[in-house]
Amino acid sequence: MTKSKIALPKIVSRDEWLASSKKLLAKEKEATRALDRLAAERRRQPMVEIDKEYFFDGENGKASLLDLFDGRRQLIVYHFMFDPSWEEGCDGCSMLVDSMGHLAHLHIRDTSLVLVSRAPQAKIKPFKERMGWNVPWFSSYGSDFNYDFEATTDTGEHHGLSIFLRDESRIFQTYNTKNRGVDRLNANFNYLDLTPLGRQEDWEDSPEGWPKTPRYEWWRHHDKYSDDPGDSESCCGSRDDL
Repeated sequence: MTKSKIALPKIVSRDEWLASSKKLLAKEKEATRALDRLAAERRRQPMVEIDKEYFFDGENGKASLLDLFDGRRQLIVYHFMFDPSWEEGCDGCSMLVDSMGHLAHLHIRDTSLVLVSRAPQAKIKPFKERMGWNVPWFSSYGSDFNYDFEATTDTGEHHGLSIFLRDESRIFQTYNTKNRGVDRLNANFNYLDLTPLGRQEDWEDSPEGWPKTPRYEWWRHHDKYSDDPGDSESCCGSRDDL
């Protein structure tokens, strides 16, 4: 397939490139330190106790919110967009789960990670097998969990992340983020942000002539990509959360 000609970065000498790279590296280091300071502030945030009971349907039967910790102290819940009426999960959420690493690295730090959706297990299980994932995935169908944590609202399904901490059997929520707050968890976005062409989406500040396509429309479930992706009707496409 022949790629259309695009604008390219300016060509300079090796010395000029090294000088420019050092300036950028200094800014990147400061951004890293800023994220460290933000993480330190996050660790000092207060928490709220969750005294309402929630029950989920897992691959091995019914489970409580406490069960989702699987005996560990911390729990990360990714709110995966999968409406009960849909036949497959959200393509954007799927790309994020594709980039999740081996959970052993979280488990050794006393932390569990699970997915939660409103779709029933009858739809979750075959989709999970199709995608080849092993992340624990629970259905909140029939409970208030999605609504209480704003993963489902009057406007539909929403992706996001909720963090919980337990003290024996007491459960506390410590953090929540959604929309662009979840971007840094998607390895694909982070890799693309390091490249000269970036994510190639219409919202990015890129030089004149850089390739750009409408936000949300380029991604697919990983088994649906082709050389000519055509139109997309992503479940994320109606959202303007930049």
